[in-house]
Amino acid sequence: MPKATLTISSKNYSSWCLRGWLICKLGGLDFEEAVVSLDDANARAELLLLSPSFLVPCLTHDGAKVWDTLAIGEYVAEEKPEACLLPADRAARAHCRAICGEMHSGFANLRSALPMNLKAHHPGFRVWAGAQADIDRIVAIWSQCFATYGGPYLFGKALTLADAMYAPVVARLLTYDVPLNRECAAYCRAIMKWPAMAEWVMDAKAEPADIEELDMEF
Repeated sequence: MPKATLTISSKNYSSWCLRGWLICKLGGLDFEEAVVSLDDANARAELLLLSPSFLVPCLTHDGAKVWDTLAIGEYVAEEKPEACLLPADRAARAHCRAICGEMHSGFANLRSALPMNLKAHHPGFRVWAGAQADIDRIVAIWSQCFATYGGPYLFGKALTLADAMYAPVVARLLTYDVPLNRECAAYCRAIMKWPAMAEWVMDAKAEPADIEELDMEF
């Protein structure tokens, strides 16, 4: 029986739940899922960015309860050091934490203008200027990582916490048909081929529940 439970909401819409789930998978944590219904008012508020705090995903493990995605990442990294969620090199580890923190606290325009929706696809989507600035910053972060660590992932040949944190951005960029340079497009393909990511997407597309506010026609 799994020692851990990860409470999540929608697999189709929740980028934070995806991050927490990928972190647990990357860490090799034995966990079971507990799904909060989309009929729950708090869950809907979080998905619609109307809640000031995000209480899912929430990891319960061995007497600990952790409900912040970045905190989940640090917790799993401590519990499963052999999984190497953070780079071994001190400077690279600091860099990884910095860009994870930037993803955690920033990019509000991207979140609101390009909501996560794995069932949708919007070819030729027109990105407004505020969101484009966020996209440009993400491309700059990725490009610096590729130049420094050589790819194919953000910190070299192995997936890290940073890839889990940026994976929902990959999904958003593909949903809204955002043009990317060759390196970033290759990175997106690599993330989508990640077996854990592919499993989540398959489950998301089979999810019956919909939120009309996030299924609008663009």
